[in-house]
Amino acid sequence: MPLPEPLTALLGSPWPWPLLQAGALLLAWALDRRFGEPPDRWHPVAWLGRLLGPVGRFWRDRAPAPAFAGGALSWLLIAAALAGAAWALQRWILALPGPVALVLLALALKPLFACRMLCDEVAAVEAALAQSLEAGRARLAWLVSRDVTRLDAGEVRESAIETLAENLNDSVVAPLAWFALAGLPGAVLYRFANTADAMWGYRGRWEWAGKWAAHADDLLSWPTARLTALLLRPAWRPREWSRLAREAACTPSPNGGWPMGAMALRLDVRLRKPGVYALHAAGRSPEAADLDRALRLARSAARICTGVLAGGLGGGALITLTRLAGGPL
Repeated sequence: MPLPEPLTALLGSPWPWPLLQAGALLLAWALDRRFGEPPDRWHPVAWLGRLLGPVGRFWRDRAPAPAFAGGALSWLLIAAALAGAAWALQRWILALPGPVALVLLALALKPLFACRMLCDEVAAVEAALAQSLEAGRARLAWLVSRDVTRLDAGEVRESAIETLAENLNDSVVAPLAWFALAGLPGAVLYRFANTADAMWGYRGRWEWAGKWAAHADDLLSWPTARLTALLLRPAWRPREWSRLAREAACTPSPNGGWPMGAMALRLDVRLRKPGVYALHAAGRSPEAADLDRALRLARSAARICTGVLAGGLGGGALITLTRLAGGPL
């Protein structure tokens, strides 16, 4: 039985951009839940890491002024090249028939966020702790750069929950939000900025070469860190928002304290980085059940974020299709 003519035309022609965005978000999410991350040899972020390493080391040990200028110029050139390539790829995809464009756009988006991997890695810390404290410390060392050798079980869980909360923004909410706002170039630019900050944005030898990268990541993460905090612990009343803001201000980062503070308050646990900050200091030390609950909260927040973004884009797609059909809005 032949398909109706309007459906045949829809399947064989380009789709409105909001419809493609909404569909790509949902399909990319499904791909992440089913398959996780592609192997490193096929992963664009791994390729990016191999590029950023030698470029950063080239500027790292120079005098402050040339290190800052070189780091900033390198960041800008790489960002422009990546955003331009993403724009060209997106433009090519948009000209394809709708179903083909949807699949290709989802495949391009998927490596730019990593919800399943994040949750799996944090869950692995608790599984290792169930074997021994040493195993838990060793597994945590995969996720954090701090010294883990003297942490007790509660402190291992604190660090794991902090990592989960902070990276829920960096690895999930922010790239998806920037994709919804600015398409594939927006998601690519954010993933580049976050990766560059992770590799260059350190104190000490990296102070000047990574300064631009650190501040660029702070700027791009500013709105989404607060969105992530609201997803983890809704704080619509001024008193609740003020409490969350006070907790966030305890950390030196302008953004990381928001999702971490929200998670600490939601779980009623203490989250600390020894000698640096203590979030919800009056809270108790987290137990195994708290880490499990943190994972459920993170997954739920990620699903809500994806659903809201896709729903908003879907509404825009409906308006576009109605206009194209000449019907009433």
